[in-house]
Amino acid sequence: MRIGVFAVGRLKSGPEKELAARYFDRFSKAGPPIGLEFSRVTEVNESRASSSDTRKREEGQMLEKALPDGAVLLLLDERGKAMGSEDFANLLGQFRDQGRRELMIAIGGADGLDQSLRERADATVCFGKMTWPHQLVRILIAEQLYRAVTILSGHPYHRA
Repeated sequence: MRIGVFAVGRLKSGPEKELAARYFDRFSKAGPPIGLEFSRVTEVNESRASSSDTRKREEGQMLEKALPDGAVLLLLDERGKAMGSEDFANLLGQFRDQGRRELMIAIGGADGLDQSLRERADATVCFGKMTWPHQLVRILIAEQLYRAVTILSGHPYHRA
């Protein structure tokens, strides 16, 4: 299963971008033997609309355009389900084992994600009830993808 990340906002050069890239690289090397492949990070600019609802709708439309046909849509949202790393790994494994070919993980903009995306999503996950800047969320999801591969393959990186 090919896994991509859609992010509203662009990472500038610096330590955040380097750390996210390091974990995406680890994931891309460790994932293929267990059927998980890193496809890409799609970055879009934040909408400049004057209202929050319009910004979310415009950003959601950009996500819909980037979403491959039939792809699993996993949202990262503070209203999502909190889960441990093993549960997250198992969720990815379930989608893979169902024969799903593509999965897109979406990181919303400053205003969050549009309701239409929540209705369309196959899963919504949170990294706790706190709000995180998109730069840190990108690092967190990159690390969790790598960790998921190590859990599913029995590698000792993850220690409970």
